[in-house]
Amino acid sequence: MANVVIVGTQWGDEGKGKIVDLLTESADTVVRFQGGHNAGHTLVIEGKKYVLHLIPSGILRAGKVCAIGNGVVLDPAAIIEEIDKLAGQEVTVSGSTFKISSLTNLIMPYHRELDQARERRKGKGKIGTTGRGIGPAYEDKVARRGIRLGDLYNQQVFESKLRDNLSYHNFMLENFYDSQTFSFEAIRDDYLRMAEILAPFVDDVALLLSKDIAAGRSILLEGAQGTMLDVEHGTYPFVTSSTTIASSACSGTGIGPTAIDYVLGITKAYTTRVGSGPFPTELFDGVGEHLSNVGGEVGATTGRSRRCGWFDAVVVGHAARVNGLTGLALTKLDVLDGLKSLKICVAYERNGMRIDAIPSDPSILEACEPVYEEMPGWSESTVGCKSLDSLPQQARDYIRRLEELVGTPVAILSTGPDREETLILDNPFSK
Repeated sequence: MANVVIVGTQWGDEGKGKIVDLLTESADTVVRFQGGHNAGHTLVIEGKKYVLHLIPSGILRAGKVCAIGNGVVLDPAAIIEEIDKLAGQEVTVSGSTFKISSLTNLIMPYHRELDQARERRKGKGKIGTTGRGIGPAYEDKVARRGIRLGDLYNQQVFESKLRDNLSYHNFMLENFYDSQTFSFEAIRDDYLRMAEILAPFVDDVALLLSKDIAAGRSILLEGAQGTMLDVEHGTYPFVTSSTTIASSACSGTGIGPTAIDYVLGITKAYTTRVGSGPFPTELFDGVGEHLSNVGGEVGATTGRSRRCGWFDAVVVGHAARVNGLTGLALTKLDVLDGLKSLKICVAYERNGMRIDAIPSDPSILEACEPVYEEMPGWSESTVGCKSLDSLPQQARDYIRRLEELVGTPVAILSTGPDREETLILDNPFSK
């Protein structure tokens, strides 16, 4: 038995979905612990493409239980759409294989409108959110006015909370943002309708996980986004609205920290970012175009092109510390195939001063220049390599240098998009 946490170590989009899908073979239960449907996982299994946003990718394996923990904010319409889409791909999602915590806070229509209205108001200074209401939903949660999934099954409580929320949010939308307002009856009726559809999935996820632990079953805890989008330790304010690091796996599901056996950090062999905010190693040249085109760097959820740059060891080293990483899963190594030379950011420089850690002030990070080490690239293809020895020597040297700089060993190496194109050097579930 082992309980494993999976987190992103950069700005998200590191390939967590594929690694979660791969490791689910060794897990009994897969649970998502934070974020909303602003995240996305693209998986290719036997040539067939699946795009998931909320449901853990373990749903694609028979005999596994998947769950959404209380740390997630849930748009009922989005989860119903995802269930229906999977059904269209012949993947059955039932109440026995998929559970949603009754404590999960809901995203409401006014949250989406607030999200988009704020971005419009900020203009060029916008954060770059997906506009799906994630941030405002978390705000209501912290302000203790959030509506939980379980509230939908007590109509009196639901109606009381909805009236109070609409009184507050409609006032702000109309008088401060000059935006549309919302009808109590329309939202009430729509959410009660969706509550009937979701009723078979609603459960006490924390209790279910505690029973799994007591019975010696293995749990895979899946995060969304990445460490640098963490609201506490990321490039604030250009971050998401939840805690994306490993410690959130406990608060977002209701299990204790002593139950965690391994923390796996998913890391691209280069760096990408979606949205606004500092990005020291961003490239605007032919190499950047290569990474974008060969890596297929388009968001699975938003369709937005990702900004691309060289591997930043300062960023991933920061992630290793704040997450307490046990091992790394290095993805998209094959995207670097054909590049004559590679660069790794080992520090930053500002006004002639070397900086070896992430500055807390994003304006300082924005002004930093990367300090690079350069290594030779390779011309051979690494796609589908079945062993480290079959990789070009330069690729093996590159991997070893990343391990040295980050201070964390590579446990898993991905050499292509398919489930089978992966080397497991150290299985987290064997601990």
